[in-house]
Amino acid sequence: MPKKIAFAKGSIIYFEEDKDDRIFILQKGLVVLSSTDVETGAPVTEYAREGEFFGVKSAFGRFPREETATVVADSLVIAMSVAEFEQLFSSNKQIIMKMLRVFSNQLRAVHKKSEQILGSGEGVNPQAGMASVAQCFYDEEQYRSCCDICLKFLKLYPNSDDKDTIARLYADSKKRLDMLQAKAARQDSGDQIVTPTGSSGFYLPGFERFVKTFERDSVIISEHEPGETFYLIQSGSIQLVKCVNGVRKNLDILHPGEFFGEMAILENSPRSATCVAIDKVEVLEFNKANFEVLITGNPQMALILLKLFCKRIYDQKRRLKILLIAEPHARLASVFMMFDEMNPSTNAVDKSRRFNLTISDLSHWSGLPGDVVRDEVNKFVEKRRIEVFDTYIIVKNIVDMKRVAK
Repeated sequence: MPKKIAFAKGSIIYFEEDKDDRIFILQKGLVVLSSTDVETGAPVTEYAREGEFFGVKSAFGRFPREETATVVADSLVIAMSVAEFEQLFSSNKQIIMKMLRVFSNQLRAVHKKSEQILGSGEGVNPQAGMASVAQCFYDEEQYRSCCDICLKFLKLYPNSDDKDTIARLYADSKKRLDMLQAKAARQDSGDQIVTPTGSSGFYLPGFERFVKTFERDSVIISEHEPGETFYLIQSGSIQLVKCVNGVRKNLDILHPGEFFGEMAILENSPRSATCVAIDKVEVLEFNKANFEVLITGNPQMALILLKLFCKRIYDQKRRLKILLIAEPHARLASVFMMFDEMNPSTNAVDKSRRFNLTISDLSHWSGLPGDVVRDEVNKFVEKRRIEVFDTYIIVKNIVDMKRVAK
């Protein structure tokens, strides 16, 4: 049961970095939330006022507290577990939608900081933006993805001044894609690469009419296009990508049970990233018109989305910290540490780790040019810290890599 707790002025409800799965509501008094700006290191101060929640993100996301909660006036606080919150508030439409919009704004703010560091301009014209994304995928020989973006562009902007250029880019990409597919078809079965069929499934009964399937490398959402739909992954995995100065940068990998495309719905804004199928993907597609009805009418989906926002905010702040590291070798080491945190080993004794990363992947995740990454990787190899293979990298001692990252 939720508990009422009285705190005297000057009390600390929790400290930054504490692990605490409680959610709080301030019933009476005033609480200050003190944290540190990830980018500048400057102190950040916010206030929880009467009737407001605090401690929600870390409790939902199950990660350490990001702020210290200090009582600045005698206060009465209601503390509850995540399960108690779900039971009490999952059917409260007003609270759920308010939280979704607040977390969506926070996530977009972290995205914008990352874009600024990577040198991505703001306020890009949607047509010019989509054209540059298509060219980016073409330059990186991702012809299937380029074709999809070109088709989206031509459908959205049939009278654009750039339509002939995009049509030519599509034709060339389609030709190259057909050649690659024909070459793959001629290979002996023993030489063919078997691609994964996706992660374990997540299925909601009664929503079969919303199912859509996408093949590997298909673009489900293109950066800069209008946001009219959102998706729930049933099987397979999705790569979130931004194209910055003509180069793809990986933002996240999403798995079954996760939403994507909801930020544009909540904020009525263009898409902030491109979503590409890593393997064969099955999703539920919902439109903008029924978003609020669907979320508030299905409490379980609303809670999944809330938890997803909490996780994404934490993950994107983790990626932002990587981009803020000045030394290339430390930045790459931090990428390895991030993947180790995302996929922790069950064997505490074994210090070696295998990551399914390539040199190109390291460049995308670190925001470093490919030639810089190759130079730093060669130094790691020379010092016997890593071994590099075509499709994966072995870190020989993850503890040693952690010291490099710090």
